[in-house]
Amino acid sequence: MKILWLDINSSYSHSSVALPAIHAQVMERSEWEWSVVRGTINDNPGALAAAVAEQRPDVIAATFWLFNHQMQTEIISRAVQLAEGIKVVCGGPEFLGNNEAFLKRNGYVTAVIKGEGEIALPKLLEAIKTPSEWKSIEGLCWLSEDGTYNDTGIARVSGFAALRFPEESPFFKWDKPFVQLETTRGCFNTCAFCVSGGEKPVRYQSIQQVKERLENLYAHNIKDVRVLDRTFNYDIERTCQMLDLFTLYAGKMRFHLEIHPSLISDTLKAKLAVLPKGLLHLEAGIQSLNSTVIVESGRKGSLNSSVEGLKYLCSLDNLETHADLIAGLPSYTLKMLCNDIASLIKLGVDELQVESLKVLPGTLMRIKSKELGLKYSPLPPYEILQTPAMSPYELKTAMQMSRMLDFYYNAPAWQKVVRDLICSDGSFIDEFTAHLDKIKVLDSPLSLERRGIILYEYCKDHYADMLAEVSIAWIEAGCSLKKEPAGENVKVKNIEAFLADNGYTMSVKYGTAKATHRYYLLTSGDRKILFGYDAENHQPSPIFKAEIN
Repeated sequence: MKILWLDINSSYSHSSVALPAIHAQVMERSEWEWSVVRGTINDNPGALAAAVAEQRPDVIAATFWLFNHQMQTEIISRAVQLAEGIKVVCGGPEFLGNNEAFLKRNGYVTAVIKGEGEIALPKLLEAIKTPSEWKSIEGLCWLSEDGTYNDTGIARVSGFAALRFPEESPFFKWDKPFVQLETTRGCFNTCAFCVSGGEKPVRYQSIQQVKERLENLYAHNIKDVRVLDRTFNYDIERTCQMLDLFTLYAGKMRFHLEIHPSLISDTLKAKLAVLPKGLLHLEAGIQSLNSTVIVESGRKGSLNSSVEGLKYLCSLDNLETHADLIAGLPSYTLKMLCNDIASLIKLGVDELQVESLKVLPGTLMRIKSKELGLKYSPLPPYEILQTPAMSPYELKTAMQMSRMLDFYYNAPAWQKVVRDLICSDGSFIDEFTAHLDKIKVLDSPLSLERRGIILYEYCKDHYADMLAEVSIAWIEAGCSLKKEPAGENVKVKNIEAFLADNGYTMSVKYGTAKATHRYYLLTSGDRKILFGYDAENHQPSPIFKAEIN
């Protein structure tokens, strides 16, 4: 039997582990011939459909996610027209709810797997021609010949640690910028908006298994690892063991992982504080800083503990901390969101993202959507459209704020300036966002310099006392010294003579003064800042900075 996997990702830098995770379990089945057609959501669906049909598979298997749902259906619906008789099996997070409507809308789909596929898919492939046996397969949804909807529940792999590693499959992609390392399944938390909120029990791979996998990743020269473990710091003893493993690869690999800020014990604090710089990029689950919103969203953990935990993470300069807020959660108002953005920025998070609530299939939020008064798109990505607490206009504003943060706060060049502006004036967030909307730049890509020019012009009209900071940020970002945001700057040929002739002293902030450098003096009000550039390598950013007194 010829099985073709349709692997559609959001970009070429991403790669789903679903195919290698399942294929690794059945590699010895010589009667099954596996192949794959890969693409992205930006490719031509007709061309991909032709590539699928050309292989004349008996079965097409595909994993559906928010981002690829539409593309997958476009490709498969064409492929089955080009090559009749193909069986189609779909799986993935898109099918964790009721799948009757999907199956009736897409009559070419043979069956849908709800839940984990490592065991369910092989069982279905064995019985693909005998539907009478399907009722014994956990996690299967299909329509009988008379149109009756059948659903055998959710597939769960109880022996998760006994599964073969995805890296054992020849379909595992080693040439991507990062790889995903799934070390647990399930989640202790009960977040109503998350597809993992109902995944119980939590299942773990052993520390020895994780060690073996890391050794393999290192041997393949992998630099970035996304650790798929929603319960990473739930079991502190295991957490510390994992961090010890990661530390062995300091300077060789970087690990991205999720952490629950309310579960940061003193033991974990001590461990995190001494980790090598750059080893970890942490995603701290926050979603909201309002206790009512957190309770109604079903999230466990003390809000006060979360804030204190996040504050501690932000105090560490040896790791990066990312936080996110979700606009559209029950009872979450736009004003609350603005206050939370300001609070997180004052805490000093390295990255801040505002997302809109996605009312996902299979989540409690989807089940209770009418009771909660949530209106959302019926099509992927199922984004929230209106709530009792936020109007459509306010949700649009929230997404504009998200774009503003990406342009400015999440850009290292402008982060300090924007943080200072927000800390000094809480109205900056919504007023600057409104300004960006007014000049119609929020939906367009903006270069670093264009963003700097907009910020400089805005501050010139509203925050004149911050112009020096914008100019400093502009210069340190390597932007042009000839444009207005660079402020009043002049070339200094001999800094020793310049200091002596004017009776100045200088306080060095970074770098070493050398006679071979090119120097420029920025004057803004009473402030004078000297920048030095490498004259030989012509680097755009200064390598020396000093305050002139």
